[in-house]
Amino acid sequence: MSGKADPRAGEGTTSRTRLDRGRGALGPALELVHTGRAPTRAVLTAELGVTRATAGAVAAELEALGLIRVDARPGAAAGSQGRPSHRLSVAEDGPVALAAQIHADGFRAALVGLGGRIVATAPGCEVVDADPAKVLGSVVEAGAELLRQTGRRCVGAGLAVPSAVAEPEGLALNPLHLAWPAGAPVREIFAQQVRAAGIEGPAFAANDVNLAALAEHRHGAGRGARDLLCVATGHRGVGGALVLDGRLHTGSSGLALEVGHLAVNPEGRPCHCGSRGCLDVETDPLAFLTAAGREPGPEVSLLQQSYDLIREQYADPAVRTATETLIDRLGRGLAGLVNILNPDRIILGGLHRALLDADPERLRAVVAGRSLWGQSGGVPILPCGLDHNSLVGAAELAWQPVLDDPLGVSA
Repeated sequence: MSGKADPRAGEGTTSRTRLDRGRGALGPALELVHTGRAPTRAVLTAELGVTRATAGAVAAELEALGLIRVDARPGAAAGSQGRPSHRLSVAEDGPVALAAQIHADGFRAALVGLGGRIVATAPGCEVVDADPAKVLGSVVEAGAELLRQTGRRCVGAGLAVPSAVAEPEGLALNPLHLAWPAGAPVREIFAQQVRAAGIEGPAFAANDVNLAALAEHRHGAGRGARDLLCVATGHRGVGGALVLDGRLHTGSSGLALEVGHLAVNPEGRPCHCGSRGCLDVETDPLAFLTAAGREPGPEVSLLQQSYDLIREQYADPAVRTATETLIDRLGRGLAGLVNILNPDRIILGGLHRALLDADPERLRAVVAGRSLWGQSGGVPILPCGLDHNSLVGAAELAWQPVLDDPLGVSA
């Protein structure tokens, strides 16, 4: 037997030592790749503040877990200088999260991979039963069928609902535009349906606009913002969310940023909250159709009818006036929020995104003219960048435990 040491054994020991040193960096490294902030191993090294060898070991471990891909050959973008670096990306054939969204005009299920990439969606349903268990059972079964069809491993499930969700119980306190009872235990019901369908992993539930903001901050128009304000109107009502230093600000019990109940028209419509003229009833699709003198039809959702009206009939004086009216009301609400929160970016979703697209200068002028901070330079106001941000955000809930501890969850 030779007395020489096997050099490969030493390499393995060194690699394991590097990985042991970098094990605490697995989660931060995965989040950097997940959010697109570390497209190469060189950037990952710099962001983590570790040696190249440790970053290489961390990337190799995440690849071994089936979560990311490391290009075998380093490359550099055209015209770049310096040493080429291995490119990093999420594993396209890796595990997925089951995402579900309920809204006033139906529900949808999807599978979402790392990077916020929607892998598969089930056909949406346009009827929401008054029994939450029936609705959540149906949407989970649709998701389970997607998992069977794709053969993907599931890390967990997330649910977006059009209601404030109280913590820690996971109760939908005010599903105003659904026929569900106030205080419905949606997280518990959803978790039960997920387990009954044989889907592995934890189950979560949260407010749909909160989840839209989280998705936009990680993958869309909010990327890079430190204090991100999101305001959106979907099929009915208005919601808001605030992301601070990468985390949702939910308040003491999950009920923060109910911006829909800011009064913007003191002589306006009665609101469900007991006040009058709130954003919730003055700037949602029903308010827009009413202001435009259009009778809502049953063929498609109120949101789609509003989109179609702005896109196809904006030259109609009644439609243009309705658009300007809602822009002014929305601007007043945003100005109040800017005065209180001082965000560095505002993103708008749903019908509010369409209002911004229709007349961006008018909306920005209203906000700047009525806000102290706006007058000193203005706050960027941008449209949301993701088409299905609440679904992607619901998946983020299920991905978070993996981002926190990739090795533990995978094991």
